[in-house]
Amino acid sequence: MTLPLEGIKVLDMSRLAPGPHCTMILGDLGADILKVEEAGTVTGRRAEQAGGAVATPGIRAEANPYDALERNKRSICLNLKAPEAREIFYKLVKDSDVVVEGFRPGTTKRLGVDYETLSKLNSRIIYCAITGYGQTGPYASLVGHDINYISHAGALGTIGNKGGKPVIPHNFLADYAGGGIHGALGILAAIIARQKTGRGQMVDISMMDGVMLLMGSMLSGYFKQRKIDPRGESGLTGAQPHFDVYECKDGKYISIGSLEPWFYANLCRAMGREDFIPHENATGSKREEIRAHFARQFKSKGRDEWFDILSQTDICVAHVYGLDELEQAPQVKARNMVIYLDHPTLGKIPQVGIAPKLSDTPGQVRSFGPASGEHTDGVLKGLGYKPAQIAKLREAGAVK
Repeated sequence: MTLPLEGIKVLDMSRLAPGPHCTMILGDLGADILKVEEAGTVTGRRAEQAGGAVATPGIRAEANPYDALERNKRSICLNLKAPEAREIFYKLVKDSDVVVEGFRPGTTKRLGVDYETLSKLNSRIIYCAITGYGQTGPYASLVGHDINYISHAGALGTIGNKGGKPVIPHNFLADYAGGGIHGALGILAAIIARQKTGRGQMVDISMMDGVMLLMGSMLSGYFKQRKIDPRGESGLTGAQPHFDVYECKDGKYISIGSLEPWFYANLCRAMGREDFIPHENATGSKREEIRAHFARQFKSKGRDEWFDILSQTDICVAHVYGLDELEQAPQVKARNMVIYLDHPTLGKIPQVGIAPKLSDTPGQVRSFGPASGEHTDGVLKGLGYKPAQIAKLREAGAVK
């Protein structure tokens, strides 16, 4: 089966969520992903965090077949501070299409593996750097995590209930959407551009930028009106009773998104209060009267019973699923968004499925995530290194 990115070679130097998520997407679509991981012993602050000096590190020392972010990848361990290891990396770059990294700006330059250096070795190389704030600006070197990037992007300040503090939406927005998905998008655009120009380029991905792009519609409304809706007081954040989440009799939750007048009217009828229909945009006590009635009604039946009723009457409704329910969720099953892979010793391994559904060249999970350095010897042999040379490099700590 032909895969859409078959033949594209990617060197992945990233460690935390955004980069591996980006290269997972590329790998699912057929790219050959070679993770370039650390060799030797982790020291300094990271070792202290782990309780002392630890062997190789990034996130995993052994293969984890449940880790979807590591699938469809190979692994080589290089100590890029060693000249011998950098020479290996340079040889790999000459035969690669893409480099992905997620270090703080300036780190790769100190290691001698920055875009300027690598583009001289391979003018077709596409170099994607995924960072919190990008390569430029006063915050470029500022440390941070998802919570900080969505704060600077203005997203966190909009999320939460009326009168409450901002609510942290896990790390989906910056790490995965702002960083990982936008990184893959930028790389794909650069691949298409290279077909026209014959040249690679730098892809500068800022997670803050990505989150602001996700807020494009909201920001457009603000720029026009110059008006800020307080948290929990806009139409899309639960201000209206017909766009909210309700607890049902069984303690489970259901979400209602009946924004349009006809959906709202159907909801009122299903709730037994057709007299509420003229009050779609009610405020104050009337709005709270409607919300209180809806809340009482939803408490009268279980979540799944309510879904079966409302989904048959053209109402925007959904189960609020827990993670433990997704494998059996009908739409998830129909879309193959939980897949099962055969492992030689562990049997069937569940993983998240592939989201882009291409009709002619669909993606594919071809392998489980590797152990760190699992493919070091094979990669080096492919570059022409003899067993004695590999042993010498390993003894010197240049590879693992």
